[in-house]
Amino acid sequence: MIDPDAPEARQWLREELAKGAYQAARPTWFDRLSKAVLDWFGSLTAPSDSLLAPWVPLVLTVLLGAALVAAYLIFGPPRRARRSTTAAELFGADDRRSSEDLRRAAAAAAAGGDWTLAAQETFRALARGLIERSVLLVTPGTTAHAFADRAAGAFPEHAAGLAEAARRFDRLRYLGDQGTEPDYLQVRALELALRAARPRRLDVLFESAAP
Repeated sequence: MIDPDAPEARQWLREELAKGAYQAARPTWFDRLSKAVLDWFGSLTAPSDSLLAPWVPLVLTVLLGAALVAAYLIFGPPRRARRSTTAAELFGADDRRSSEDLRRAAAAAAAGGDWTLAAQETFRALARGLIERSVLLVTPGTTAHAFADRAAGAFPEHAAGLAEAARRFDRLRYLGDQGTEPDYLQVRALELALRAARPRRLDVLFESAAP
């Protein structure tokens, strides 16, 4: 008969408990979480001698549901984070920058005298800003002119400026024209005006934009 001393017996016990059968029997994190939730609900019940004890969890559930319904009616459905709904493609380029990022890029280009890039980045910032505000949706394949037409529906008083900005964007991006400081300043003035303007209507968020 083997009679181990205390340290050896503890070592044997640790080795035995480390075997797969014992490990599989250990409660998982889900088991522990479920028990904690059930214990919490149990702690909410009234004293055992109270006639209301069985009704406490139900009453709390009803109150929680009522609070959620009231919050939905007051604040509306939860909105996704702006960046998560931001289209990856913007006028033919894979571009996930926010409107603020684009405005900073335009300002940096203008500070360096690159008016071509400054004007283009400002037009992109204008478009991204309207997307972030859910005024309209730009889908892959949407051109600058299609965007301008859709934006004009929300801001009819700026229809001419939007059309001109779209022509300027295409001229600088695709025709190889060199931008000037007035090009940049005109697009920037339009971007500032639309940022502060209230749209006449909002497009349905998931409505497909015409190419």
